[in-house]
Amino acid sequence: MPLTSSDTPQLNTPLPGSGISTPFHAFTDIVRDVMRHHKHEKESEAHQIFRQAPGHQPKGLPQLVDPEEETIPGIEHPGSTGVIYCSDRAMANGFSYSSSHEWSNLGQGAPEVGPIPGAPERPSSIPMPLDSLEYAPTTGVKALREAVANLYNHTYREGKDSQYTYENVCIVPGGRSGLSRVAAVIGDVYTSYQVPDYTAYDQVLSAFRRLVPVPTALNPKDKYRLDIEQTKRDIRTQGLQVILASNPRNPTGQVIRGHDLREFASLGREGTTVILDEFYSWYIYPERFHDYGKSISAAKYVEDVNKDSVVIIDGLTKNWRLPGWRICWVIGPKNLITALSQAGSFLDGGANHPMQLAAIPLLDPAHVAMEKVALQKHFKMKRDHILARLHALHLDVDVPPTSTFYIWLNLEKLPPPLNNGLTFFEELLKEKTIVIPGIFFDINPAHRRDLFNSPCHHFVRLSFGPPLEVLDRGVDAIANVLKKARKTGMQAFGHSYKTSVDENMEPAHV
Repeated sequence: MPLTSSDTPQLNTPLPGSGISTPFHAFTDIVRDVMRHHKHEKESEAHQIFRQAPGHQPKGLPQLVDPEEETIPGIEHPGSTGVIYCSDRAMANGFSYSSSHEWSNLGQGAPEVGPIPGAPERPSSIPMPLDSLEYAPTTGVKALREAVANLYNHTYREGKDSQYTYENVCIVPGGRSGLSRVAAVIGDVYTSYQVPDYTAYDQVLSAFRRLVPVPTALNPKDKYRLDIEQTKRDIRTQGLQVILASNPRNPTGQVIRGHDLREFASLGREGTTVILDEFYSWYIYPERFHDYGKSISAAKYVEDVNKDSVVIIDGLTKNWRLPGWRICWVIGPKNLITALSQAGSFLDGGANHPMQLAAIPLLDPAHVAMEKVALQKHFKMKRDHILARLHALHLDVDVPPTSTFYIWLNLEKLPPPLNNGLTFFEELLKEKTIVIPGIFFDINPAHRRDLFNSPCHHFVRLSFGPPLEVLDRGVDAIANVLKKARKTGMQAFGHSYKTSVDENMEPAHV
C-alpha cells in the first residue's frame, strides 16, 4: 500500500547543510529501527508508480496499462528509458515544454546548445539544394562519411598504415538508431555489459533477444573501473563474443583511457566484438592547461580498420552540442557498414539529407579544435561549480566525474525515504526539478529483482549539461528539500505524489 503521513515517523535529526557537523551515518541505527517496515518496493509509493508505468512491471506478470482497456495480441511494452519516464512524471506534476523555463531539468542527457565562450558561431541556417530533397543513402551522404573518416584519421590515426575511408562510416539518425542497427545485425551471442551504464542499453538488450545479456557490476571502490584482465578471463570462461560499453561512461563520469583503452581495443583482434559508445569523447576535464583540446577514442588503438572488430558510435549530439540535428555515425570494418546499410533500410530509412550536408563543414579539424577547447573549459567550470554547491550541502560526490557532464550522486547517507533515487526524484518534482533515479542505469533486461536490491537504488544522476542558471535553480531545489526535512522531519516525504496531469487542472467553471 502507498505510504501515508502517519506511516512515516517524525525525525528531527539535523541534515546536511544545517551547520551541524554530525554526519548522517551516526543516526543510521535509529533510522533503521524506525523505518524497518519500509524495505521493499511494494511499500513505497514512488516505486509503485514506477511499476505501474507500461513496460516496468516485473517480468512474468501481465504487461497491462489499464486492465479495462482492449489489448493487442502479441504486443509487449519494452519499457521507457529514464529520461522518457522522468519527463512523463514531470508532466504529471505540471511540467510542459511551454513552461520549461520555470523548471530545472537536470535529467535530460543533453548539453546546452547556445553560444559559449571561445566556441565557433552556432549554426543558424540550413541550405537545402534541390537534390537534398531526395532520400539520402541508408549509409549516409558520401561527402559526410568522408569527412568523418578524415577527422578520425587526423585526430587519432596519424602515421598509421591503416586509415579509415568513407566505407568504414555509416551515418545514422541518432545514437539510439546506431545502437539499434548494430544490435540488429549481431547473431545469437553472449553480450557483456556493465552496471551502471547508459539506460537505453536495457531496451536494446530486451528488444534484440539474439544478444544474450551477461552483466558485470562495476565497483565504486575502484572508481567504477572496468577490470580488463577480468574481462579477458570472462571471454575465455563464459564465451563472450560482444562487449557493449559507453566510454566516457554515462552515468558515472569516468573514462577508460591510455593503457586500459589500448588493451580493451585489442580484444577486437582476439575474436570479440567491442562496441563503444563514445558520445562524450570530448568531455574530458584536464588538470593542466596544455591538455585542453585532447579527446579520446578507441580508434587510436585499432591496428587494421577492416580486421579489428572495434565498433565506434558517436555524432553531433553531445560533442558538437547539436542534439536536435539527429546526425550520428557508426565506424567499423567495411563488412559491418554493409550490414548496417541493410538494417537501416528497414529500421529507420536513413538520416536527414539536408542536415547531413550542413554537418560537413562542422567536421573540419580546425573548427573541431576550437569547439573542443571551448567545450572543455566551459563544462569544467560548470562541473566544479555544482560540485562545490553540493559540498556546501554536505552532499559530497563519492566518485567525482573526470569526464561527461554527469554527477553520480549517492544518497545513502540521507535518512529514509530520501535515501533512494526514486523517492528523491519524486520529492524534487514538487520543487520543479528533474533528476534521473539511479535504477534506470541498472541495466537489468530481466526486470525480476526487487528495486530495493538494485546496486543503483541509492543514486540519482544529475546533469550539468544545462546553462549555469538552470543548474543553480536545481541545487536550490535540493537545498529546499533538505531544509524541509530539517524543519518538519520525515513524515512529509514518501507519499502524496501526483499520478496524472489531470490532478493539476483547475475545475471547469460552469
